[in-house]
Amino acid sequence: MTQRKIPAVYMRGGTSRCLVFHERDLPPAGPGRDAVLLSALGSPDPNGRQLDGLGGGISSLSKAVIIGPPTLAGADVDYTFAQVEVKKAVVDYAGNCGNCSSAVGPFAIDEGLVAAREGETLVRIHNTNTRKLIVAHVPVAGGEAAVTGDFELAGVAGRGARIALDFVDPGGAGTGCLLPTGRARDVIGGVDVSCVDATNPVVFVRARDLGVTGTEPPSAVDADHDLAARLEKLRVEAGARMGLAESAAVPKIAFVAPPADYTALDGMRHRAGDVDVLGRAISMGHCHRAFPLTVAMCLAVAARIPGSVVHECLAPDPAGPTRAGATRSDSDVRLGHPSGVLPIAARVDTTGDAPHAETVTVYRTARRLMEGFVRVP
Repeated sequence: MTQRKIPAVYMRGGTSRCLVFHERDLPPAGPGRDAVLLSALGSPDPNGRQLDGLGGGISSLSKAVIIGPPTLAGADVDYTFAQVEVKKAVVDYAGNCGNCSSAVGPFAIDEGLVAAREGETLVRIHNTNTRKLIVAHVPVAGGEAAVTGDFELAGVAGRGARIALDFVDPGGAGTGCLLPTGRARDVIGGVDVSCVDATNPVVFVRARDLGVTGTEPPSAVDADHDLAARLEKLRVEAGARMGLAESAAVPKIAFVAPPADYTALDGMRHRAGDVDVLGRAISMGHCHRAFPLTVAMCLAVAARIPGSVVHECLAPDPAGPTRAGATRSDSDVRLGHPSGVLPIAARVDTTGDAPHAETVTVYRTARRLMEGFVRVP
């Protein structure tokens, strides 16, 4: 046989797609495993298309998930996320993917790793990249993870069954500290930034300091090479200050702005009153067509931290009453991104000497697309 057959499931999780493997079917962590993932997804491809694999030529379509027995007490499964670079022979394990996290619960249920409970099944997921616990609330119908539902996810056509993901104690996922520099705001390259580490390390910068509005479509951001170079320089310097090893995957970088009218990629017009903050995020060198979920969760946490550039950009009166009499501390942060509006709930305790992120909750849909074997030369 000229090619190996490796059992795999191809899934959509949120606004990403990923190849999902049982840990037992892959070589041990190391070069052998990386070679399998690279070949399966079609990397490296200097043309950026991944035609010789199952990747889609962009970061959100070049991902792998590895599921194994739990190594954390109380967890049901271990979950390792792998970001596969498109043009380079690099597999990055430095951070987690929130979108792919939504595929883990359905996979665990459908593969019999967790007993299905009709209606809703809780799956406690240990993410090995960040050493954090994620609790997935997975709808179940007929003994399988449900697919049909009435939840609409911006960036994904149609509707599906809503999966709630609770990220428990998300602070310090990559660095060990919610504020790795010890401050809510720093100055890098002459501009104010906030370096925050919740679910993934992220550096936030105000759009206006970059000469942009925060309403730009991803194509316009990618076409501005001077902007891209400046963002990458800020990202690398911020990563060094956060104590992170050099990586193309983390920290992520995003620019934010106060609410404003904008048009999403599907042509829908969103009014300033529909959002609390605007954001555009860079993932693996390109502006994301939606918003990486871990970056969105980090943004929601940053929005709860006084002094951060995200908190500054929030809709007026962050401490005052908002929708239906709620307060900023217990209502969703509505993030306006290129594909629509994403609500994220974050609970942050700011009563002590330093802020502490308690939980972040997001809502996704997921679907098993194909199952069988991936062929690797």
